[in-house]
Amino acid sequence: MNQDYIVPDNWSIIEEGFDADRVKSSESLFSIGNGAMGQRANFEEHYSGDTFQGSYIAGVYYPDKTKVGWWKNGYPEYFAKVLNAPNWIGINVEVNGETLDLNTCKEVKNFRRELNMKEGWYNRSFKAVLQNGVEVSVNATRFLSLVEDELGVIKYEVTPVNQSAQIVFKPYVDAGVKNEDANWEEKFWEPLDSQYSGNDAFVTARTFKTHFTAATYMHNSMLLNGNPTTVATGDVVATNDKVQFSYALQANAGETAAIIKFGGYTVSLNHDEIALIDAAKTVIASAVSKGYDALLEEQKQAWAGIWEMADITIDGDVKAQQGIRFNIFQLNQTYLGKDPRLNIGPKGFTGEKYGGSTYWDTEAYCIPFYMATKDQQVARNLLTYRHNQLGKAIENAQKLGFTNGAALYPMVTMNGEECHNEWEITFEEIHRNGAIAFAIYNYYRFTGDYSYIPEKGLEVLIGIARFWHQRATFSTAKNNYVILGVTGPNEYENNVNNNFYTNYIAQWCINYAIENIIKVKEEFAADHNRIMALTNLGAEEIRDWQKVADNMYFPYSEEHGVYLQQDGFLDKEMVRVSDLDRSQRPINQKWSWDRILRSPYIKQADVLQGFYFFEDHFTREDMERHFDFYEPFTVHESSLSPCVHSIQAAVLGRMEQAYTFYLRTSRLDLDDYNKEVKEGLHITSMAGTWMSIVEGFGGMRVKNGQLHFEPRIPEQWKGYSFKINFRNQIVKISVHSGETRFDLEGDKELTVFVHGREVKVEPNKAVTI
Repeated sequence: MNQDYIVPDNWSIIEEGFDADRVKSSESLFSIGNGAMGQRANFEEHYSGDTFQGSYIAGVYYPDKTKVGWWKNGYPEYFAKVLNAPNWIGINVEVNGETLDLNTCKEVKNFRRELNMKEGWYNRSFKAVLQNGVEVSVNATRFLSLVEDELGVIKYEVTPVNQSAQIVFKPYVDAGVKNEDANWEEKFWEPLDSQYSGNDAFVTARTFKTHFTAATYMHNSMLLNGNPTTVATGDVVATNDKVQFSYALQANAGETAAIIKFGGYTVSLNHDEIALIDAAKTVIASAVSKGYDALLEEQKQAWAGIWEMADITIDGDVKAQQGIRFNIFQLNQTYLGKDPRLNIGPKGFTGEKYGGSTYWDTEAYCIPFYMATKDQQVARNLLTYRHNQLGKAIENAQKLGFTNGAALYPMVTMNGEECHNEWEITFEEIHRNGAIAFAIYNYYRFTGDYSYIPEKGLEVLIGIARFWHQRATFSTAKNNYVILGVTGPNEYENNVNNNFYTNYIAQWCINYAIENIIKVKEEFAADHNRIMALTNLGAEEIRDWQKVADNMYFPYSEEHGVYLQQDGFLDKEMVRVSDLDRSQRPINQKWSWDRILRSPYIKQADVLQGFYFFEDHFTREDMERHFDFYEPFTVHESSLSPCVHSIQAAVLGRMEQAYTFYLRTSRLDLDDYNKEVKEGLHITSMAGTWMSIVEGFGGMRVKNGQLHFEPRIPEQWKGYSFKINFRNQIVKISVHSGETRFDLEGDKELTVFVHGREVKVEPNKAVTI
């Protein structure tokens, strides 16, 4: 770990004591979201220190110019960015004429932040001595409503401690924002209009190029000692991109002046552009009618409903418990499955890195979490998202010279078009196609809902199979088909030949497509005829695919008895990570890219990723041999790596190692393992944390349409439990030393297997094994 200031707690993320060097890290860790919008934990009041201001609206993006000094055919035309949205949280505060600023105060005492994950709110409190000698106590609570997802709520309280004082609140909405990662220092929002009336203000702005329009709004009300009080708005500052009000309250020592601010966005994604302000007024009216206390209670109840299904309990290990709940909380803050137009960005609403876009992470890591903890329609929506972008995937492949409906899904996208500008990723990290197909297989395996495949999925599988068929090359020297010039999941190897994982999943994709063409023909003849006509697919082409799949080449070392990560892997200087000086870590921040590429070090599970996806294709001995060979060279500098290693270590019975990897994945951000948390959280890898417990320690698998478990427990834990929504039946699994208990919510018996033993579980009757 690289930081250790988060106070261990079962249900909250807590920071105690003010440290300016931690501000940006905490802005990430205490981020809040509701699936429709989110924001970093920036201070409401002015802060002149180092900060990364960030608010974000789901689905709103900008096609930034690709910043490269040269151009090649096939390069994406732009790099999509999640936009730093207009600021609605701002509340500048003056105390006897001096601006409250924690960076310039004489002293900051009793500083405390809490992100209450159980109830879904963020609180910050402190005492500050200003330069003018006034000491104030501040308490601010903020949340983004899950019930009214266009609404954010702030209650900001200031209490003079040592003397009476005039407290002036200056709440504002401001569209004059820019991205910290803007390549050309340009602004992405064009202000259109600002207006205000009474205690309400609205700023309307439109994104350049993509033309998303958002009305950013606020409504303010004042309290003195907890009682509503009428205060004139005072001086109003209004420009075309900002409106700021001013409310002055006189408070004696010990009295509390407070502002309640409702704010947020109404967006052209969801409303007619000319009706945005009316929509905002409707949200305000509803919020005012309910009031702060009722809105907070609604929030608590909404989160209680999420936790009822999604919670994982760990008994006897507070840091492990805090870690998994933090991961589950952030996943639900990012994506709730309500809108099939949306997806899960690797940073969610916590930062700008990765452009807020869709990666293969969704299919490889996130879909299992959402399938098991929500209604299966949520996972189906994620699959539909890719089907809806099949046309763009075909266009992406055409730009690279592929024909006949071959589809290459983008590595990074907002609208289906590739928008990643690094050639070794855009052109070569083509394994992402395999994750799209695997997610279709995984969805059917878990839910039993085959209908998606004839309705939508088979078209996707055909496009992907066509791509792999065309991407493979026949090698006369090897008398096999090879796949040249690729980057596998391990991005510390670029432009290699015959990456094992890529070749293996290419072969599997072709076989899986053919298998489903046959199944759909036999069982869904009308869909089969429709799809064959739509794709112009015939038997001869399918035979050509099969020839590639049957003759795929896989690099292998007879000496070590393992599949090689790629051709030439053993030509490297095979120095293990344990023999690497700690001062050289992380290597991606210490070494040149040239040096990394020549090293044997693996950023994330690569060959082992294949063993994770296709575990039933290999023996336990195969997995152990490959794990022992590759794990010593893995630096885990991808957030997606430790979870796979944790799962496989658990399968191999290496519980101490599995536990260590679990802590790394669950507390990756809380303890800042990769020294980058200030840039935002690793949202998509958080689903891997869930997998580490459910699939690793719980040993959950679906085989032949039935649940199998091989429960194991780390010695650091007294017990753990989780729930699974399996085919519309909710089963709770509780594991303690020497026993596993099953509780079933449903109306029919469920058969499960525990260490291979068949167990019948009846509704509302616990079974202990």
